[in-house]
Amino acid sequence: MNTDILEGKWEQVKGEMQKKWGKLTNDDLDVIKGNSKILAGKLQEHYGLTKEDAEKEIENFNHKD
Repeated sequence: MNTDILEGKWEQVKGEMQKKWGKLTNDDLDVIKGNSKILAGKLQEHYGLTKEDAEKEIENFNHKD
């Protein structure tokens, strides 16, 4: 999912993201606002993931349907 689509669905998916990645705070979600690059950085920060692993996590999340 590209950033535009993620941003468009942000209100719908941010609760699901917080369930999946419980270390993301409401403040983190307010900063992310659907931006996948910022989300990847927050996942790296909170979970110690590499950039590539964080991007894979996001990609897997986006294609869970």
